Amino acid sequence: MYHFKSLAASALTAMLLTSTSPAFADFWSDAAKGMEGTTIRGISESTPPSNYAKDVLGPAFTKATGIKVEFEATSWDQMYDKAIKDMEANTGIYDFVYIEQDIIYSYLARNFLVDVTQALNENPTLKSPDFDPSKFTSFIDNFKNDKGNLFGVPMEAFIKVYLYRKDLFEDPKVKEAYKAKYGADLAPAKDHKEYRQIAEFFTEWGKTNGQELWGTTVQAASGHPASVYELVESVFPTFGVYNWGIDTKTYGASVANGGRLNSPEAKAAFAWWIDNLAYAPPESTSSTWDEVAATFAAGRAAQGLVYGENAAWIATDANKSTVVGKVGVALPPVEPGVMDEASSGAGYIGYYDGGAFGIPHSSKNKKAALLWLQYIGQESVQADWALAGSRITHKVTYDNPRVQEQDKKVDGYYTLMRDKGPLFRGAPPFPFHNQVREAIAPFIYQAITGELKPDEALDKAAAAADAELKNLGYRK
Repeated sequence: MYHFKSLAASALTAMLLTSTSPAFADFWSDAAKGMEGTTIRGISESTPPSNYAKDVLGPAFTKATGIKVEFEATSWDQMYDKAIKDMEANTGIYDFVYIEQDIIYSYLARNFLVDVTQALNENPTLKSPDFDPSKFTSFIDNFKNDKGNLFGVPMEAFIKVYLYRKDLFEDPKVKEAYKAKYGADLAPAKDHKEYRQIAEFFTEWGKTNGQELWGTTVQAASGHPASVYELVESVFPTFGVYNWGIDTKTYGASVANGGRLNSPEAKAAFAWWIDNLAYAPPESTSSTWDEVAATFAAGRAAQGLVYGENAAWIATDANKSTVVGKVGVALPPVEPGVMDEASSGAGYIGYYDGGAFGIPHSSKNKKAALLWLQYIGQESVQADWALAGSRITHKVTYDNPRVQEQDKKVDGYYTLMRDKGPLFRGAPPFPFHNQVREAIAPFIYQAITGELKPDEALDKAAAAADAELKNLGYRK
């Protein structure tokens, strides 16, 4: 992932370091008495929101409190590996860790995290008047236990949207050629048949016109969990297969055991996704979320499913993107009936992603980390963070004039997230998230490489998931 630090970010750093209000400064300096010179260490994935926290909010927090922040922004794989090993061994290397929405249930089940609500109640002098969980969007609910206590403070939230090349879709010559071939007007796809048709058209258009242009992105790294996630969290739901195809009551994965992981709908979804590789750039079988964003930003794909954290920089940062001013944003294509199920709450159309910072029980500086979590959770720092990383965790951020101005430049992405966000959903509340993902992953990879046909791969994946769930004690 690229490293982001815009002029706006630099300007905010200067502002936070030099012009804090007296009341603001008094709380932080008073609360941090006795902790000056303490160093807290944290780890997160190297993403735009995390790099902003490292480069801007960390130094500002140090200025306000005297507490130093050492922030390790690394790869997704390394982030999880290091954080989990630290918490398992209780070594206390990290004082705060990134908790992605889909892993929180596993962390809670393993008792890795400090109860933030309880910690603040037990330490009232550390409670900031500017930290109020009720001001967050409903995304914060993902980081609460069944009692409503908070275990992580959200630092990013976004939906995985359908990005398309608005300049190509609106080009008169392109539109004329598309209508001549298909007898239909060119527009963002509403269903999978239209999406495939558009992918075919632009792949052929690229070849005919000598352009490095393909019809779609595919997040199909053959050996990285990113491909599993795109299938089960982004593609399956658009075909009406929810919760990874696993029954949330009986924990059956295969059709034989009441699940849908190898159902006809799941097999149709997987075949559609695998077949899209014929219309995707050659780097697609090595692409995680990072490479998909880079591919789209390089102008190599006419459409694709892209994590929203990348939407702003792809659409506005000419130093990183070749398609500035050319990006359209829409809802993902769905099968008939899926949108109705999502609207009623019975289903969903895609992934609502994001994460929080939490404090491991193994931390040796819990009080200092508690101040840090509240600092990044203030309303006052949210707007510039949103501009830097296309992430919104507070309701009021949507109404900020500068965010609304950027919204226009990203084709209404923030408006779409606010208004259509309820159609998306985070990962199912599975404590066995990692174990089942690893059980089914080899078969997904084998379908990508062509070693297995998609339907065969899902039959094997469903059987492996059933076996793992039985081994873990969820099934008899």
